[in-house]
Amino acid sequence: MANPESQIVVIRKEFLAAGAITPGITRHKAFDSPGVLISQSRIDPEVSSDWHHHAQRTLYGYLVQGELRFDFGPGGSRAVQFSAGDYFCIPPGIVHRDVNPSRDVQALVVAVLVGEGPPTVNTAGPDAE
Repeated sequence: MANPESQIVVIRKEFLAAGAITPGITRHKAFDSPGVLISQSRIDPEVSSDWHHHAQRTLYGYLVQGELRFDFGPGGSRAVQFSAGDYFCIPPGIVHRDVNPSRDVQALVVAVLVGEGPPTVNTAGPDAE
């Protein structure tokens, strides 16, 4: 028999906690436990994040709405672009930036960060650490 104190926890969208602030990007956290952070990001059309990495955390994500591109690699010379319904994984320490290439559709991402350390470390550019 299940522990009577066990329960399923639901975080309603109106009770999500505000996340880090970037102009044009709204972040909200649902769960933030040791080793796991589950959040959502809304990226306005034609907006790019700052260059950053996720320290020792692996980021797993699902693009719910819109399109998204990650710029990365030496000098930001590489990119991967994907659409709603696609999943992605960013290994720890990969410097990148999030870009919404759409002119009129907001991108909505659900992300799961796994590991320890800060969730986001901003850098001076694609080659900085």
